[in-house]
Amino acid sequence: MIESTLDIATKDGAMETFICHPDRGAYPVVLFLMDAPGIRSELHDMARRLATVGYYVMLPNLYYRAGKDTKYGPDVLEKGSAEQARMRAVRTKMTIPPVMDDVAAMIAHADAQQAAKKGPVGTHGYCMSGPYSLAAAARYPDRIAAAASFYGTWLVSDAVESPHLTLGKAKGELYISCAEHDELAPPDMVKELKALFDKSGNGGELEIQMGVHHGFAFPERWCYDKPAAERHWERLIALYRRRLG
Repeated sequence: MIESTLDIATKDGAMETFICHPDRGAYPVVLFLMDAPGIRSELHDMARRLATVGYYVMLPNLYYRAGKDTKYGPDVLEKGSAEQARMRAVRTKMTIPPVMDDVAAMIAHADAQQAAKKGPVGTHGYCMSGPYSLAAAARYPDRIAAAASFYGTWLVSDAVESPHLTLGKAKGELYISCAEHDELAPPDMVKELKALFDKSGNGGELEIQMGVHHGFAFPERWCYDKPAAERHWERLIALYRRRLG
């Protein structure tokens, strides 16, 4: 495997991005969008797992606009902790449109790399980035061939480019995985989203993972559920195989 961490130029600065891919040949590009706690070794390991099956994986620090000091310690998940407060000060300023500019910058960067295949791109996001992944499929329908959201937060909202408003613009296949127990995507919201998803005519799927909580795919979380996490990998890789090769 080849790994690197570099700054990708965007409209708003330099976005630190972890990239990994197999060491020979050119591979389809996948954008792996972080959850709210931000970049950490756990995400690097997940990016590596995906790269080993044949993808050029890009994991950006989406908090880069707030500066270099935007990586947080393990107590970022503890309510009331100083690290969580520091993270939330950045997280609460995040909106969809600037992240769409970041997606464009990553695709442009990949297009200039020999190890990255030109053509269809995949994207998936967790938690806060679930909406970003789905919004990217609508913003760039001719490039994003597959987009997945895992326990995405507030997929129905009044945010600009909220994915529930743009599902019908995506040409790529969408996969939305929701946790049964998730206060950030409550049942009524998921029900509304499912109705809109069905109406959009997209050939993908919205699936509710029963008996699990928000964050179930992350090995270091209290709520990690191995069967559900492995299912998440199976569904994600199958999606990318179908749409990217």
